[in-house]
Amino acid sequence: MKHLLIIWHSRTGAAEAMARAAFEGASGDEACTPRLLRANAAQPGDLLGADGYLFAAPENLASLTGEMKEFFDRCYYPVLGRIEGRPYALMIAAGSDGTNAARQAARICKGWRLKEAQPPMILCTHAQTTEEILAPKVLGVDALEKCRELGAGMAAGVGAGIW
Repeated sequence: MKHLLIIWHSRTGAAEAMARAAFEGASGDEACTPRLLRANAAQPGDLLGADGYLFAAPENLASLTGEMKEFFDRCYYPVLGRIEGRPYALMIAAGSDGTNAARQAARICKGWRLKEAQPPMILCTHAQTTEEILAPKVLGVDALEKCRELGAGMAAGVGAGIW
């Protein structure tokens, strides 16, 4: 049995909703078992025990949020050279752009020599005012369905050994 590890961090709920929807989508695959884990709980052993990864995080100030970056920092060297070639995908929740956070996470994954399974999924909430930025996020049905499809696709690819 193959394993897909979905690691997430969220401040206002959007990235968490994305990760949970991806987990739902991935849960239907018989050849791959998904695991959902918050970034602050993820350890190097969790990465070593997985066959593929899906990282979900918000963009904050044109960068990954601190908790997601801390996960990458904490786990980077203990798994370096030990997870090369495994597939990954990114999901970024952003107010307006998301490309810098996606680029930052992709550079980390490139350093680990992971294999990008698909381009980053960036979901823009269009939150621009202080109140909108700080407010809890509720994602629409279409956005959540895209996340489920990404999770299902990652699980199918990992389970079938496509990557």
